[in-house]
Amino acid sequence: MSSTPSTTPRGTSSGSGWAAGGTMFAGVLMVVSGVFAIIEGIVALANDEVYQHIGNYTFKFDLTTWGWIHLVVGVLVLVAGAAILKGSEAGRIAGIALTCLYVIFHFMWLPYQPLWSLIAIAIGVFVVWALCTDVQRTREP
Repeated sequence: MSSTPSTTPRGTSSGSGWAAGGTMFAGVLMVVSGVFAIIEGIVALANDEVYQHIGNYTFKFDLTTWGWIHLVVGVLVLVAGAAILKGSEAGRIAGIALTCLYVIFHFMWLPYQPLWSLIAIAIGVFVVWALCTDVQRTREP
């Protein structure tokens, strides 16, 4: 057995290829999710009767309000995803924060689109994981 210290930073594995590839994939998912959110927002703004809520729900907003929420968050997620694809550290930090917000809004959006909201939440959780676990890329010069 060798007693030489490992050069791998504590708390990270030497096989961070998954995390680095996951970060690139997370950036692509953010761009696509941003486009979908923009489309959801435009649809909600254009026609209030497209989405029907299921039952009584605490987070019951006017669909015009939801349209603006989806539109603004979609644009921000799209821009952060593009910054991640360019390798920006600020984009990665913004991506984590905006994706958390995106997941919260889709939880609140559950009564209007239950299946898509669950899919969006799952995608958001993966994106946050991928962006948080790729620490080795940010430490290299």
